[in-house]
Amino acid sequence: MNAGPSTATGQATDHRLRGESAMAVPAFRRLWIAGIVSDAGDWLMFIALPLVVLQLTGSAFGTSIAFLLELAPPVLLAPLAGRLVDRLPGRVVMVAAMLAQAGCLLPLLAVHDHSDLPVVFGVIVAQATFATVFEPAKNAVLPTLVGPERIVSANALVGLNNDLGRIIGGPLGGVLLAFGGLGGVVVADIATYLVAAALVASLPRHRAAHGREPSMEVPVRRGGGVLRALRDPATGVPIAIVALAAVAQGLFLVLFVFFVTDVLGGDEASVGVLRGVQAVGAIAAGAALGVLGARLDVLRLTLVGAVSFAAITAVTWNSSFLTHAMPLYLVLFGVIGAPAVLMGAGLTSVLQQSSPDGQRGSVFAALGLGQAVGQAVGILAGGLLQEIVGTLPLMEVQAGAYAAAAILALVLLPRAAPGAAR
Repeated sequence: MNAGPSTATGQATDHRLRGESAMAVPAFRRLWIAGIVSDAGDWLMFIALPLVVLQLTGSAFGTSIAFLLELAPPVLLAPLAGRLVDRLPGRVVMVAAMLAQAGCLLPLLAVHDHSDLPVVFGVIVAQATFATVFEPAKNAVLPTLVGPERIVSANALVGLNNDLGRIIGGPLGGVLLAFGGLGGVVVADIATYLVAAALVASLPRHRAAHGREPSMEVPVRRGGGVLRALRDPATGVPIAIVALAAVAQGLFLVLFVFFVTDVLGGDEASVGVLRGVQAVGAIAAGAALGVLGARLDVLRLTLVGAVSFAAITAVTWNSSFLTHAMPLYLVLFGVIGAPAVLMGAGLTSVLQQSSPDGQRGSVFAALGLGQAVGQAVGILAGGLLQEIVGTLPLMEVQAGAYAAAAILALVLLPRAAPGAAR
């Protein structure tokens, strides 16, 4: 039987869409620009606030408290955030969250000495609280903006924003803090939130990229909740993989400096260079996926990323038994950003494809919960055990956590999310 003209046209359209980047969607371009602006602002504060806490307390323990406070809202507020995002238009939630984040920075203008430390901690908690709502809303909106064919491309480009924001906002945050004080950082960060909110507010109320896709303002199905997202294998397995990887990430945050200084014999400059060079592979992979993501198999992409990331991590730590030559580690840290992007974009895409409109808010709130709990476990374990166990043994545990996440992905992900492979 020959296909009619309308069927042929639809097939041609689908083929064309699969070959396009998410950048082909004007609304996504505005969201992407908003992301760069917002992420650059986040890195301004990410660099400045720990330094301010360290100055006020004179203690690394105080800085650790600041990091742990950021993890509390995703754990405590996940069910509420999920229900909120499932019931309200994603664009409205994102704009409201960014305006609230801008407003809650204002108390930092009154911070001057140690007695103001509770104000700093309060702002950290408030920022993390509104981010707990913003992130699920963003991930729920993306599929309705770009359609299922471009979702990997969109997730890769959104992930790219964080690395571009690091390059822009990280150094700028240090400069602003040195010359303008905390007030200069606050004013600049508020400006980034306002610009990003204006761009998100300009997104269309109804998606025009695909006539067959639902509006981003009208959820198709409601309900489910965080517990259901955790119990459902289609979403619970990817969340478990992310949580296990987050344990490794928490260990890395604590142990990285010790690895560079104590194991490799590097200095503070080496710490900064190795931390920054990670963005090289991530930016390259993010840009490539942004162009090619629509043509790639989502499940295969995720598995390749998970396995490669675990393998390179193990090679990096164990290479220290053979050499401490810094050029080798520059290459290894530069390369490792690429599989991290593949794994992250792939798992996010799997979750978006496995959850219907009206439930994605709860799914991504559950993801935030898993990430926060995993990272808190890693941070606490690293902080408590580093002096007792030593840096390298804990680094082996960290690599083992990534290996376990990769094995979990290889064994369970193909069965839990059969629709992920396109």
